[in-house]
Amino acid sequence: MLPAAAGYDRAITVFSPDGRLYQVEYAIETVRRGTLAIGIKFNGGVVLAVEEKTRKLQVNNVTQKIFQVDDHIGVAAAGYIPDARTQVDHARFFAQSNRLIYDEPVDVEGVAKNLADMAQQFTQYAGVRPFGVALILAGVDKNGSNLFLTDPSGTYIGYDAVAIGAGSDQVTDFLEKNYKGDISLEDAAALAIESIYMVSEDKTGTKNLKMAVIADGKPMRKVEDEELEKYATLAKERAAKRQP
Repeated sequence: MLPAAAGYDRAITVFSPDGRLYQVEYAIETVRRGTLAIGIKFNGGVVLAVEEKTRKLQVNNVTQKIFQVDDHIGVAAAGYIPDARTQVDHARFFAQSNRLIYDEPVDVEGVAKNLADMAQQFTQYAGVRPFGVALILAGVDKNGSNLFLTDPSGTYIGYDAVAIGAGSDQVTDFLEKNYKGDISLEDAAALAIESIYMVSEDKTGTKNLKMAVIADGKPMRKVEDEELEKYATLAKERAAKRQP
């Protein structure tokens, strides 16, 4: 640690002389060390994909990093996943309260802003720590397909395609070059898997892949193994074509 940083990382409410909140930066570093999570918009919906490394005897039919908030909203997380569960529970309460009060589904951006406001509160007061997780919120509402990223600082930003976790910088560069607007579900799913293969140790199988789809007019659904294999085959074919 640099001498200028000494002491300034002990309290969340204290800015360093160069204007930094070290505890928030440490929380963001926790996100960078998490396994990869990706969100990609397609024509009529959004795909969420994550890499989940399971142990040999672990039951892997339960997704640990993708959550459902409402029928039309899903979340993918990277970082300290227990913190993600707390934020997802908060988002579910907010979404259901909106249905009870206004008798309509909540806007995806409204949930993203609410979660970002919650995260910001945990950067401002003594006695708490920042959330060590970033969330990709995906959904379809009256405004169309939506994709937002929230991080431990309390920032939320909209994207067409986004990656968080280990290797996200490399994947982001790949998405910037290869993502095109108005793509199909198959293209978006294959692009997400190809992105994960770029930074994963397993570059062919689907054992460590989990995926969910939110499409217009349909509730969020988990992508089953057979469908996932189809998208993985397409991803490998396209990756082979990109080789020089």
